[in-house]
Amino acid sequence: MSTATAPHRLWRNRRYLTWLVSDTSKGLAASLFAFAIPLLALIVTNDPAQAGIIGGAGMVARLLTTLVGGILADRHRRIVLMLLGSLLGILLAGAFTLLALADALTFGSLLVIDVLLAARSGLFDVAGESAIKEIVPDEAMGRAQAANQGRDAALQLAGGPIGGLLLGVGGWLVGVAMTVCHLVAAVTAWMLGREARRAGIVDVGADADDSATASAGKPDAWAELREGFAWLMSRPDLGGVLLIITTINLGFNAAITTVIYALQQDGYPEVLIGAMTAGVGAVMLVGALFAPLLVPRIASGRLAIIGLSIAAIGAIVVSMVTEPWAIVAVLGVAVLMIPALNAGMMGYFMVATPTQLLGRANSAAGVLGMGALPLAPLIAGFGLTWIGREWTLLVCAGLCVIAVALALGNRALRALPVESRWAEHAKQYESA
Repeated sequence: MSTATAPHRLWRNRRYLTWLVSDTSKGLAASLFAFAIPLLALIVTNDPAQAGIIGGAGMVARLLTTLVGGILADRHRRIVLMLLGSLLGILLAGAFTLLALADALTFGSLLVIDVLLAARSGLFDVAGESAIKEIVPDEAMGRAQAANQGRDAALQLAGGPIGGLLLGVGGWLVGVAMTVCHLVAAVTAWMLGREARRAGIVDVGADADDSATASAGKPDAWAELREGFAWLMSRPDLGGVLLIITTINLGFNAAITTVIYALQQDGYPEVLIGAMTAGVGAVMLVGALFAPLLVPRIASGRLAIIGLSIAAIGAIVVSMVTEPWAIVAVLGVAVLMIPALNAGMMGYFMVATPTQLLGRANSAAGVLGMGALPLAPLIAGFGLTWIGREWTLLVCAGLCVIAVALALGNRALRALPVESRWAEHAKQYESA
């Protein structure tokens, strides 16, 4: 009887650990490139507006290809897609390394490589995000998402200083590190598939589900895509929250990008900027350590409102400080509750979404939730050029405040319960 009621132990779930290593390796590669690309763009062009164009183009490519990635994740075996995405990452990271070694990094080449790497993420990362639903049971999903938040914070903690040190040697070394990361991701994705075959577990995705197999035979991919959007928007507990997420993502990411651009333009070295992002990541890691304690005890809607409010206050205050240590302190406080917020939102989403729709629903949520993100580097780049640092940050803060107001007025968001009641809460919307 005790084993029947014992909670699922994530760290004894070998498949989850293998998945985590693969996803973490891929995430580190993305973190290194996300840190390096705006600084390389500024070094090459010495123009924040051009750097903003590169960053914005990559985000647009990511969003557009995510739509296709959702269809692929529901039509095909998701672990196989994880492997293919990592292999493509090896090729693209290797190409970036060669360009850097040949001193061929220009505005044009950085734009192309950023778009290609972003497209790779859009096409294949949805499959990895969706695969976890078949690896972790519903009752442990909140803790799994909290652990993922801790992982993401650790990546931010490591990505900044590592990226700064590598970039101090040369952009080519960033490419080498990315290549190694994608190689590790590919090997562990292959191991995950092998573990599933040995255990007699059918790989997730359309090939493993009879109803989804019928969907896979549809010639009209747009119909499948519309199905994912329509399902998501028909759910008051999910669709209505996306406008809030879009607004806070745009405001806060634009604020952080503005700070990074301004520091580089003021002559601060890449290593210092990397150390600053590591400081913010350290606070996020602390928040992530507490997230597994908060998600099972505090309603997800309440966590979301608290996290959004603190982030908005931080965006306002950061416009008033310019010293690096003060910026780190303000942004650190602003992101303290973000891991718990994300764990609650993503955990509930994974529990509430049927497996056969998860890829398309994930891509739809990603597009709707991050649809405005390509504007973030453009706001930062052109804002610094036209109106200066302070006013650009105040514009970003205004967006964050709007997100908080929308959250306070959203009944569905406020009603989201604690982790143990997610499955029960989601059932009331299934017939809708």
